[in-house]
Amino acid sequence: MPEAKDFPQLGQKAPDFRAINQDGNSVNLGDFQSQWLVLYFYPKDDTPGCTVEAKDFTEYEPEFNALRANILGVSPDTEKSHCRFRQKHSLSIQLLSDPEHQVCEAYGVWQLKKFMGKEFMGVVRSTFLIDSDGNLAFVWPKVKAKGHAQAVLTKLQELVAAQ
Repeated sequence: MPEAKDFPQLGQKAPDFRAINQDGNSVNLGDFQSQWLVLYFYPKDDTPGCTVEAKDFTEYEPEFNALRANILGVSPDTEKSHCRFRQKHSLSIQLLSDPEHQVCEAYGVWQLKKFMGKEFMGVVRSTFLIDSDGNLAFVWPKVKAKGHAQAVLTKLQELVAAQ
């Protein structure tokens, strides 16, 4: 599990980023000024947990949008892979390609993982809620895919209501 020290701290400015989305367009943090942003990191397109999470975020996207929130999924997969993944599962959310792990490293989610006795570097499924001022409002450091989008939506509703 990632260490808390590896993640940007709540209340501080979210690390800036620039990455290419599934359509080949450049996306950066500044594109979402004055809006909330759900920035979620996942290991790999079209795997069971990642598919559940992406489909759930797509299902709740209208509720997020009603709260002036955008959703971005980030993985090391290519734009082409993201296109196939979106098409296959009718996803509407944007997916960012981070093959060099620059965005993942900035957010502390590129970590040493263990699976079946082997160690390797990979993405630890994590989500960052960034407020309309570009500050980290909430962090989920180790996510279980099922039900996660609903939990993020509930937290966003609480934070918006408290403003």
